[in-house]
Amino acid sequence: MYKYKCLNPIAKVGLNRFTEIYQATDDIDEADGILVRSANMQEMEFSDHLLAIARAGAGVNNIPIEACAKKGIVVFNTPGANANGVKEMVLAAMLLASRDVVGGIEWVRKNAGDPDIAKLTEKSKKKFAGTEIMGKKLGVIGLGAIGVRVANAARGLGMEVMGFDPYLSVEAAWALSRDVRHVTDVNEIFSKCDIITIHVPALDSTKGMVNAEAIAKMKKGVIIINLARDVLCNEADVLAGINAGKIRAYVSDFPNPTTAGHDGCIVIPHLGASTEESEDNCAVAAVNEMMNYLENGNIINSVNYPRCDLGICVKPRIAIFHKNVANMISQYTQALGEAGCNISDMTNKSKGEYAYTLIDLDDDVNHEVVDKLRSIDGVYRVRVVREKKAE
Repeated sequence: MYKYKCLNPIAKVGLNRFTEIYQATDDIDEADGILVRSANMQEMEFSDHLLAIARAGAGVNNIPIEACAKKGIVVFNTPGANANGVKEMVLAAMLLASRDVVGGIEWVRKNAGDPDIAKLTEKSKKKFAGTEIMGKKLGVIGLGAIGVRVANAARGLGMEVMGFDPYLSVEAAWALSRDVRHVTDVNEIFSKCDIITIHVPALDSTKGMVNAEAIAKMKKGVIIINLARDVLCNEADVLAGINAGKIRAYVSDFPNPTTAGHDGCIVIPHLGASTEESEDNCAVAAVNEMMNYLENGNIINSVNYPRCDLGICVKPRIAIFHKNVANMISQYTQALGEAGCNISDMTNKSKGEYAYTLIDLDDDVNHEVVDKLRSIDGVYRVRVVREKKAE
């Protein structure tokens, strides 16, 4: 029996995927897995019992990734599960910023009690006139699951689209419309695009990437959309650009004292992925990843350990979390060989300084050999995945 703990409400369509061998618990110390959305786990202490944390969403800033890696706790996320929801919000952001819809709605609200509002509207609507997005140049920074969808949708709306991503994956390249121009220098997007939308993670190399230097290269009247992370933009520099008339509008999904209520800023209360469909998709993906790992030892979409898949577990299986250094595999095979354990299948993958090894055995493994594996220098955790009978 596996036990799981939800730190945030998780969509029932996801939780309903758990089979009879899973049970919800209120005691986090007895949980094999934790499901989370936005709860802050940075200061939490985890019991040795915990095996996995699954984030129903893409961002994992609320989870202590490195600390978990060193304890052999796999941290999953669900990239792409909310991509369509965010894509649609980006399209809405482009329209809100290009056509002063927000200002117009506020004007109607303020004049709601005027009996001549219909006539007044015809006189006042000029100040809310905007521009169409068809024919405009859109720059998409980051061509992951969301960026590719945004780029393709914008092409469908008649926009000229440029995309920048130095780490474009094969999957993204296949999904990207051939009409999207892939550029290798982000400065080309800064200098040529009417609208710029950002879809990259918050890394040391990306934080503050939209700053005074970047803004100076942009076209007068540029629209900047940031539904990824507020730290990607130096918002003090963005406000300076708005005040100077360089930036027409800044759309952010992250309210804070710097931008909230400021002229030229359209600040949305973090609604990018807040759709029923996105929440359902993220919940289903998180639960599927956790079940696959707990039952089979397979790792899909982990942020701290490599992707590693040995299929359905039908034989005794050992999972080993260890440092990505030389001679680890030879030590495992030697220990198993000395114990008379025959290896029927094995795979090893690495990600940065961490590595993961799955080993299938023909016979049950005893506790003595497991303890011997644990004692090897550089091993963080050894887990025995119980035998699963073939149907």
